[in-house]
Amino acid sequence: MKIIIATIKAWNIEKAEEIRKKYLIEHEIKIIDRKEALDLRSVSSCNPDYIFFPHLAYIIPPDIYENYTCFVFDMTDLPFGRGGSPLQNLIIRGIRETSLSAIKVEEGIDSGPIYFKETLSLDGSAEEIYKRAADQIFSRMIPLFLEKEDLQPVKQEGEPVYFKRRTVADSELNEDMSLSQIYNHIRMLDAEGYPNAYISFGKYKLTLRKARFDGTRIQAEADIVMTEEGEWIEYW
Repeated sequence: MKIIIATIKAWNIEKAEEIRKKYLIEHEIKIIDRKEALDLRSVSSCNPDYIFFPHLAYIIPPDIYENYTCFVFDMTDLPFGRGGSPLQNLIIRGIRETSLSAIKVEEGIDSGPIYFKETLSLDGSAEEIYKRAADQIFSRMIPLFLEKEDLQPVKQEGEPVYFKRRTVADSELNEDMSLSQIYNHIRMLDAEGYPNAYISFGKYKLTLRKARFDGTRIQAEADIVMTEEGEWIEYW
């Protein structure tokens, strides 16, 4: 079987290499770790049976999922949580545990049928959670697709709840937050490639990461940097 694993996150790339070596004899696995490398020409040259997206950080081109069987692992209990920035939207709602949903990619946002789900804890920093999810996806979920030929998806049921993709400006802390909300805000943005929580003052901003909370006090690492013109409209 020919497989493509498409991801741009370091923790998933590491796990993808492990699974490639594990199935070296049984399957031909190609890893695409750059968004611009995912086009119809490069995919068709491989002609994969399956394409896996363990952490969807961009829109999959229609000519990819219309011509190849694609799976995404969504960090929500679908149909609750369709849309962008799932981890952050879960944490700001006070949710402590979610589901990793293995779905087939279709035209609608996170609307494809579900093959199975796994429980995922939302404790810790964003990067710790993403690494925990990667471990589950690569050690148990992808192997199910590779080892079982009779997996059948089930259509999503229930009223969808949509999440809005966050911007850099949404990372700012405000004075109305409780200590627990401030802690959650810092930890949910503490991962590679994400804009850290920050406090703005004049032309500067103080960014925060590696937060620890004992119930009455938050300790965190901080940087003071110049605000860059135009950065507030960036989406992630």
